[in-house]
Order: sequence, then C-alpha cells, then structure tokens
Amino acid sequence: MGEWTHTAGKFYGSAEDKGIQTTGPHRFYGISAKLDKPYVSTPGKDLVIQYSAKLETSMECGGAYIKLLPGGDSFKSSKFGGDTPYSVMFGPDICGSRRTHVILHSDKKNDNLMIKNEITCENDQLTHLYTLVVKADNTFEVFIDQKSVKKGKLEDEFPFLEPKQIQDPAQSKPADWVDEASIPDPSDVKPEGYDDVPAEIPDANAKKPDDWDAEEDGEWEAPMVDNPAYKGPWRQKRIPNPDYKGPWVHPLIPNPAYVSDDTMYSVCKEACTHVGFELWQVTDGVLFDDIFVSDSLEEAQKYAEETYFKKKDGEKQMFDAQKSTPPPEPSKSEEHEGYYVRSSYIYIYFFCYKLCCLIICIYNDHYLSVLMIIRVEMNSKTFLKYKRILKNIIKSTHTFCYKQNLKCINI
Repeated sequence: MGEWTHTAGKFYGSAEDKGIQTTGPHRFYGISAKLDKPYVSTPGKDLVIQYSAKLETSMECGGAYIKLLPGGDSFKSSKFGGDTPYSVMFGPDICGSRRTHVILHSDKKNDNLMIKNEITCENDQLTHLYTLVVKADNTFEVFIDQKSVKKGKLEDEFPFLEPKQIQDPAQSKPADWVDEASIPDPSDVKPEGYDDVPAEIPDANAKKPDDWDAEEDGEWEAPMVDNPAYKGPWRQKRIPNPDYKGPWVHPLIPNPAYVSDDTMYSVCKEACTHVGFELWQVTDGVLFDDIFVSDSLEEAQKYAEETYFKKKDGEKQMFDAQKSTPPPEPSKSEEHEGYYVRSSYIYIYFFCYKLCCLIICIYNDHYLSVLMIIRVEMNSKTFLKYKRILKNIIKSTHTFCYKQNLKCINI
C-alpha cells in the first residue's frame, strides 16, 4: 500500500546504508516483513523493539510508528492494513501534537491499551532511534537515541487492570453539606441611582461641521464617548461563609472487580512473527531503518552501535552542509514566468470576486446596483480573451441597469 523506495535519503552517513522511505504526501502506506525468528512472551523474557526513523521533509502531520504483529504462516502481507490485529504499536505520531505512541494489546480485555501519559518525540529532519522495552517484571521503558525518556509500571501507565479502589456506592453527600466558600454580604446594598449612570455620554468637545447639511445629512448629533462616572455593573461584595465545610470527598472502598495480573507483559502469548508500518501521512519522506526485535536490551544497544551511531554524525554533517548552501537563483525568464503566473491568479481572483458581487446585486433586484469594473493592465497574452469577456459583461450590465431604471456606479 503506497509507494516505497529503497534509499539512503537526501543526506546520510553512508550512501550504501539504505532504508525504506515513503514517496508521496496525503497517502496511506502499508508494508510488512517476517521476523527472522518468532518472538513469544514467556516468564522471565523481556521484549525489545527498536528501529530508526528520519522525518526528512520535516513532518507536519503523519505517523512514523512500527507494529509488532502475530499471525504466523497465516499472515497475509497483501491484506495488511488498519484492521490487522497487532500486539504492539510504538513510535512517533505527529499531527498538531508530538507524541511517541506506546500501545500494548491485552488478551484479557481483548483491546489495545494506550499509555495514559504522552511521551514526546523528536521532530527535526535527522534520524532518531526509538527503543521500547517491555519487561517480564511488568515494567517498561522507552528510549530515544538510547536516552531514557519514560519508564514505569504497566499497571500504573496502562489500563490493564480495574482500579484498586472505587467510590463507595452506599455513601453520598449529606443534604446539609455546605460547600460554598463565600456568600453575598447582606450589609452591602446597591447605591440609589447606580443604574441610572450611562456607560457613554455625548462628547462635550465635539462641534458640528460647518458644511453639515441637515436636509441631506440629517440632524447632527455629537459622537458618544466613555462616561468617566460609569463604574460598570454593580456587584454585591462577598464574605466568607461561616457554615463552609470544604469540598465533600466521596469515601473509597476496595474494588471487588480488581484482580492482580502477573502476565501483563505477555503481549505475544501467541507468537509475534511480523513487523510492519501501517500509516497515514500528510507529509511524506519518512525513512525507516535498523529494525531490531529481541529479548535483550544489550543486544539492541550493540546493534545500534553498529548501525545508527555509525551514520549519525556523518548524516548531521551532510545535513548542515546542505542547509548552509543557498539555493540557486532563478533565471530572468523564470522570474518573469513566475511573475505572470502569480499575477494571473490575482487577476482571476478579483475578477471572480467582483463579478459575484455584481450578480448578487442584480439577482436581489436592489434599487442601487453596484457595477464593479476591474481596471488592470493584463500584460500576458494568455488573458487577453478574459479582458474582452470582461468588457462584454460590463457593457451588458450597463444596458441591463438602464432598462431596469437602476443607478449604476463605476468603481
């Protein structure tokens, strides 16, 4: 799904070190591959997922996460998509916010559980290494470029279990409980005539213009200004409530539905056999590489030294060099061509806008018809025909106004 390319990208540490990259914006992408050997969650065995992602075109909106998939021999890559079951979804997702997804499947709930507290992700154009460790002691840790950015207990950060405590259904707030901290001051009374003060008053310094014509302009009135005596709507003062008891807290009791689970880490009870990228991208150009699935964090770190860290510095140097090189200046012919293209869009925009205004006036049979005439010089031969069409519309409109006994104004 979607078109992928095998490339090192526009900037790299080695031209021979290639990954897979998305090639077009506003598209769905899907690709999967079989693991060299299946991963099965067993007691005492950790899960480590690691890969690199380069947002080469500075992503505005789209996903760059990887999925760990079950299925075995029955898994069909040709039908891999958004509805395909997965055991883990992990990696960056950028659209408005920047976060690193960590979603783990729960067999008991038959649901995919998202981490409660978001983890940010990198959003520059360089390659970054993402590592997730799900440990057999029911804890987890997330690394970006081998720096720990989040860790904790699965029970605390994912909704695997029911809450240990719930509100006591037998308890409710007493009817006489007072939780209003303040009350109106009964001794504070609105002054007499307070509401009679206007918010605005006539400007005493204003004078009627010498050329004011009452017959044409109507009776002259001084402009209004803010009234300095106006104090706004009256509000009664408040005093502390002597009966205030504070906010009522619902008593908690042990939740009878809570059951501990020592197997939360077992996201691959059935063997996980494939990895895949199933993405929607508004911005393309994301390059994936260095995919590693194991039960050993040490092996993952060693693999990163042989791959990601070998190309990291060289890629940064090439990126900086490209960024500091100014783009070539356009030729004179390109400048003129670009000018006429931009000007043409402006002409068309204003032509359509004013024509719509004219049609609305005529359609509504207004007694004052406003005729919009665009007086512009169209230097491009492409728009001479539009100029002729415009003149014909103007002529026809004048004729229409005359027959309808309407007043036309040229603007």
